[in-house]
Amino acid sequence: NWRERNDAFIDSIRTETGENYLVWRSPATRVTTDLGQTPMELGKLYAIEVQDGGTSAGLEYTYAKKLVDNPDGTRLLATDNVEMFYYGTLINGVEFDGNFDGYGALDQDIPLDPAQMKNPTDFDEPATMSVGGMIGGVEWVLQHARTGERWLIYVPYNVGYGASSSGSVPAYSALTFDFVIGDIVED
Repeated sequence: NWRERNDAFIDSIRTETGENYLVWRSPATRVTTDLGQTPMELGKLYAIEVQDGGTSAGLEYTYAKKLVDNPDGTRLLATDNVEMFYYGTLINGVEFDGNFDGYGALDQDIPLDPAQMKNPTDFDEPATMSVGGMIGGVEWVLQHARTGERWLIYVPYNVGYGASSSGSVPAYSALTFDFVIGDIVED
């Protein structure tokens, strides 16, 4: 019943999100006035539209909370390559990918004080990742993010890997990612 368990996990996240939605129709610009939104409240869940994720069932969303804010950071674009630390888990807490020991699907009481959070160590190495090369459920959320921020993202399987397995990720898997966003890497 893996699919049903993943559906139930995302349903619980959706319920907790309530009416907190973020939509941005101009992701090709770093201009923040296009957001038309009040700033996100730290630690609060938001539903973010996956703009290439429309199906016959309607719009698709990924759910995210900002853990560390950096209003002076540079907004990410789909065309950016970014240095990041990341930690990916399945709904049962099993890590499937990552380069540091971050927060996962089962973590609920995450401190909002960066000094009290699990953070990358001196032994962890950041990865350079292409924002536009990520699964749709992550790509659209990261275009709301800025350098120097930290986000926890919950990706439903229909905007993740879907009905297909990928490496150690089984089909129909909802994914949780903890991203610590570094600098944009210039070519």
